[in-house]
Amino acid sequence: MTISMSKMTKVAALAAFAWTAAAGAALAFEPTKPIEFVIMAGKGGGADKMARLMQSIVEKEDLAPRPLVPANKGGGSGAEALVHLKGATDPDHTIMVTLNSFFTTPLRQPGLEVDIMTFAPVGRMAEDTFLLWVHKDEGVTTFDEFLAKAKAEGNSWVMGGTGKNSEDNIITDFLNENYDLTIKYIPYKGGGEVAKQLAGRQIHSSVNNPSEALGFYESGDVIPLVAFTNERLPLFPDVPTLKELGADFSYFMQRAVVGAPGMSDDALAYYTDLFSKVYESADWQEYKSGRSLMGDFMSGGDLKAYWDTQRSRHKEILTASGAIK
Repeated sequence: MTISMSKMTKVAALAAFAWTAAAGAALAFEPTKPIEFVIMAGKGGGADKMARLMQSIVEKEDLAPRPLVPANKGGGSGAEALVHLKGATDPDHTIMVTLNSFFTTPLRQPGLEVDIMTFAPVGRMAEDTFLLWVHKDEGVTTFDEFLAKAKAEGNSWVMGGTGKNSEDNIITDFLNENYDLTIKYIPYKGGGEVAKQLAGRQIHSSVNNPSEALGFYESGDVIPLVAFTNERLPLFPDVPTLKELGADFSYFMQRAVVGAPGMSDDALAYYTDLFSKVYESADWQEYKSGRSLMGDFMSGGDLKAYWDTQRSRHKEILTASGAIK
């Protein structure tokens, strides 16, 4: 069968149109200016290190046409960051790295009028872990020795942590309530500062993430006593879990990227694809295993369901401790 030139021209035109439409769908959104990359914590902590690593991976792998620009907003246990994102003037160019203060701060400060379910579920990159740390010169090498010394010193024993009623505060409250302790909790702006305070013996203990304390652990300044995980961490195989020692308690921190409320569906799809590539990168996988981070990549409806579950759990924890009513 012979096809006329006019028909061939029409076929070519239709093919070109289809290709253009497909390309347009694939490139429905791309950032046209630098992307504000908010960090809801101070410099030097786990969230800050994670964000700057992800920024470097995006640049190294040439994954985005515009740069990610980190901005630390850790005031008010993350309230500063939450309010900033809620009022973002350009939601399609505003994303944030979160901690569990993403759940706790709106519960503790309802006046912020922040509903986390309105944020865009870009991707959960990991769940971070916690260990109890003391200085090597404290004369404590086991959890039982820690309990004995902390109980003897009462509220003179100081636990440093990141923020008031934050993850570190929640774990400290658990220890106080379940082991008849009266540890005094002092909040700092970031986990990096907490690690420095412990290394300098300005505080007696901390419940930092591995990434925050690892440098001082490798230098021999601090000692991990117990892990608040379900199983022992590969990085610390000799450190028992609290569950091994008889307490049915574990606690993890969300390490996720979220978009500002009002982010378009196309922009959300773009950032989810971007951070899934970051997650799969060799650099991220090496960091994840080297810092005892756990969990798979999660996005979309699954991530929102995870948020809903975590918000309910933290509401129960904060109510039980008297932090909220």
